Amino acid sequence: MSARRAVGGSRFLYDSFEAAQVQLDAQERLFDAHKEALDYRLTRLERSVERLEKRLWLAVYGVAVGVLMHGALALISIVP
Repeated sequence: MSARRAVGGSRFLYDSFEAAQVQLDAQERLFDAHKEALDYRLTRLERSVERLEKRLWLAVYGVAVGVLMHGALALISIVP
């Protein structure tokens, strides 16, 4: 509207440009909302993967300790 007042002229000359700008602004807000939602989901997925990784390492260490204990018990039972 300020462009029309500064230059003058018909409102039909500038209204279409203002409508296009409003539509672009709405699309930008929609894009920002989608981006925030994706960032939120990505953050949740990353946290879940980190927790799963911790559990997997715990399982690996548990199996390693079990194998070492089994070997130690076998050595103890061999030596009288």
